[in-house]
Amino acid sequence: MFRRQHFTKISHRCFSSESRINSFIKSKLMSAEDIAEKLPEKLTLGASGFTPAGYPKVIPGAYAQRIKNSKNPEDFSINLYTGASTGDELDGVLARTGRLKLKIPYQSHPDLRKFINQGKLDFIDMHLSHVSRYMREGIFPPINVAIVEACDVTSDGRIYLTNSSGMSSTYLALAKDIYVELNEAHPLEMKGLHDIYLPELHTGRPINIDYVDDRIGTPYIRVNPERIKGIILTNKFDSSPGFKKPDDASFKIANHILDFILNEVEHGRIPKKLLPFQSGVGNVANAVLACIAKDNRFKSIEMYTEVIQDSIFDLIDSDKLRFASTTALTFSLEGQKRFFNQLTELKSKFILRPMEISNNPEVIRRIGLITMNTALEADIYGNVNSTHVLGSAMMNGIGGSGDFTRNAYVSMFMTPSIAKGGKISSFVPMVSHCDHNEHSVQIMVSEQGLADLRAKTPKQRAELIIEKCVHPMYKDQLRDYYKQAQRVSFGLHTPHDLQQALSWHVRLQQTGSMHPDYQQTKTKDTEQAAKQDAQTASTKK
Repeated sequence: MFRRQHFTKISHRCFSSESRINSFIKSKLMSAEDIAEKLPEKLTLGASGFTPAGYPKVIPGAYAQRIKNSKNPEDFSINLYTGASTGDELDGVLARTGRLKLKIPYQSHPDLRKFINQGKLDFIDMHLSHVSRYMREGIFPPINVAIVEACDVTSDGRIYLTNSSGMSSTYLALAKDIYVELNEAHPLEMKGLHDIYLPELHTGRPINIDYVDDRIGTPYIRVNPERIKGIILTNKFDSSPGFKKPDDASFKIANHILDFILNEVEHGRIPKKLLPFQSGVGNVANAVLACIAKDNRFKSIEMYTEVIQDSIFDLIDSDKLRFASTTALTFSLEGQKRFFNQLTELKSKFILRPMEISNNPEVIRRIGLITMNTALEADIYGNVNSTHVLGSAMMNGIGGSGDFTRNAYVSMFMTPSIAKGGKISSFVPMVSHCDHNEHSVQIMVSEQGLADLRAKTPKQRAELIIEKCVHPMYKDQLRDYYKQAQRVSFGLHTPHDLQQALSWHVRLQQTGSMHPDYQQTKTKDTEQAAKQDAQTASTKK
């Protein structure tokens, strides 16, 4: 399954106009309830889906209902492996059964997050590029069932995925039994978007991708058709709510980034034709692409990333997108409909790869990416926390940010300088949890400014971050901390006052704010809220 010679170039037969419901599919058709009854009580499930796109939407709910109806629900136990986060129809319904015991490698669902932080659910947060190897080498409990969403299945076992690739090819290779949700909401023209290829284990042979639009695999996953135990028909869009429109802070961050990139071009450190971009999920990443679309200084953009969002349409409309490689198309409902309506024209600009390829360090390093990811918090030396609140409560997970950051040509982290109306500073003396250390983080950006940390000592980094990135209401406090740290630190290479290093987090936990004058901060917030209420009332009148 995994040897390269088993993957062939795209052939014309992949795009036949035959009816979606062929005789093979008819022979496998079942109801979701029938499939749910066939699934084992001790279920280790490998499911398609990535942030949240292309995940099964019906069978998991039927299985959850079976557990609910059972006289002995305690007999059930579920390990859930996906590509990244999925929708409520998978992550949510299985979490709410109370029988979900293990989730990997990423999540963003509020019910999952609650159970994880209550200690009721085990969660393993992983670099996404590592997941396939761990699975294929048997480091995790083995998969007994794979459920994937597809737009077509053929009698010789070719499965054509929908709008994500993620871990599907690995799970389909390893699972004993395979079930398919054939989603008719996805047109058959989706066939051909994917490039399925998994490298051999242990060999270290290169993955022959030099450019973002290189193809090295097949547009389908091939399995023994006898392992496909059942197929159901669905007609459901992904439940991605989309993302909020970027706010003023996001656009300020975006403009700092664009100015930096153009300065790098001017100094010859980035070629005039630019380098491919990787952008994480969220408002700031969307703002960067929106600003590129409007900026006449940027002519043609390539992307090698793990998630494509609605903001890609800004680049398409401005005729600036040359090509985008990803593992998931995570669109809002409107975005999904637009993509399908324009699929014939857009197909030449997109490719969907397995997560092991989209996030592969070798390919990322070779292509030379400009990477942009979001920080939950950062400290004055450039260490980044992207996963844990107060060092202990999981937010979503590290996802692919480490894969891209550690291997980027230029790595950036972005964050608004404050949160919760100023009660939280995104820049602190010492991060409460470290996902990306100072050796990997090259550029730090907030709406206040951009700090270029390359070729800087730890103390120079601290001074730059404080001056360029920190919000004015916290700037003096961080200056005072840094001065105190230099007076009392055990060593002066990376000065820290260990007694005070996490005092901001302690204050937040005790008072609800990192600001030392909590009452004053609280009063200002109350006054601002009152003014907004008054303005709203006046507008209504």
